[in-house]
Amino acid sequence: MAKKKLVHKGHMNHEGQTYQVLVYECTNGRMFAETPLGIDDIIINDGSSLEEVLEKHNNLLPLAITSRRIRRKTLGMGW
Repeated sequence: MAKKKLVHKGHMNHEGQTYQVLVYECTNGRMFAETPLGIDDIIINDGSSLEEVLEKHNNLLPLAITSRRIRRKTLGMGW
């Protein structure tokens, strides 16, 4: 795996919850954002710039959170 360097650390709010957003730059210049949602659950997306990856993350993170919430409710697991 390529080495990565943390270039941005922030938070996003969604439905009253705060989620950490970490953006890394790989040695090839690509960027990727990560948000941990659980022990074995991390949302990751990539882009060619910090702005692009944050915009993608801003659009996709609420969808990921909502889909997991629906799944947990369907399985009777709460959340």
